[in-house]
Amino acid sequence: MDASLLVLLLVVMLGLSFEFVNGFHDAANAIATVVATRVLSMRDAVLMAAALNFIGALSGTAVATTVGKGLVDAQAVSQVTVAVALLVAIGWDLFTWRLGLPTSSSHALLFAVMGAAVATKGISVLVPEGVLKVVAGLVYSPLIGFLGGALAMLIITWLVRRMRPGQVSALFGRIQLLSSAYMAFSHGGNDGQKTMGIIALALFSYGALGSTFYIPLWVMVAAATGMALGTMTGGWRIVKTMGLGIVHLQPVHGFAAETAAGTVIELATRIGMPISTTHAISSSILGVGLTRGAKRVHWGIAGNIVGAWVLTLPSCFLGGWLLMTVGTHSVPAVQAIVALVGR
Repeated sequence: MDASLLVLLLVVMLGLSFEFVNGFHDAANAIATVVATRVLSMRDAVLMAAALNFIGALSGTAVATTVGKGLVDAQAVSQVTVAVALLVAIGWDLFTWRLGLPTSSSHALLFAVMGAAVATKGISVLVPEGVLKVVAGLVYSPLIGFLGGALAMLIITWLVRRMRPGQVSALFGRIQLLSSAYMAFSHGGNDGQKTMGIIALALFSYGALGSTFYIPLWVMVAAATGMALGTMTGGWRIVKTMGLGIVHLQPVHGFAAETAAGTVIELATRIGMPISTTHAISSSILGVGLTRGAKRVHWGIAGNIVGAWVLTLPSCFLGGWLLMTVGTHSVPAVQAIVALVGR
């Protein structure tokens, strides 16, 4: 077995490992609110999210195509570049999961890819249109999520203004099941496709896809399965931060936040924009919380989350660049692999 094929297999395994880690790291995106409001138990919420993450991940390939060929020049990078990016993203996810911080797995992966690619072939390897999509998602998804959450909560408050609090809780305790399912489906659709794109990028670099970039069906199924299995392991640390730490939630608030965030994610997925599902749901929860008064929001925790978001981008870009640079110039084993498979 030649070195190129060995590295390709390594990339596929790392990609599926990242999707598994992404599943339990970002499980909170789909289930935090429905668990915090006690509409579902942790076990039932995790099982529901796992199933709908799987289905959502198979619902399209627009995001996967953007990640695979629209972010960096697919012909200018190798499997080693992709492997380095995956290692950095996995490491960052595990580090922030240990701290209980709901950072963006998506941006960890995307910026690690960009950093490793720049170290491989220079700044010209970046595709401006794809980078612009990532930056646009970074800016607009939390903003729209925040405004959407606040607007949804204000509309709901007006609609139920004549109902007693107990009636409101009973009603939304039932229909929040729909919003949490919607959130889980949309999460799978956007986040699941990113790993598909990365694995397809490695396959294209190897030559397994021929001259035309596409997302093979087996890659879609494997990535969706990895995310579903990861989601089934939970991720209670981050669920606790998002569902209980930012603001106290009741079923009506959970419904508003999930509906707003799910819609933002779903729209982005259909136009091929890789956004952070973590940003979308966190900002929606914050928007919902503010409609109840600024004092209801735990601003210290919200500030820590924003700080972690900001830190993710340069940390993962620099991590990808450093690991690619140091590894391919200082580690003999890596140098040998690069020489065999080509940079």
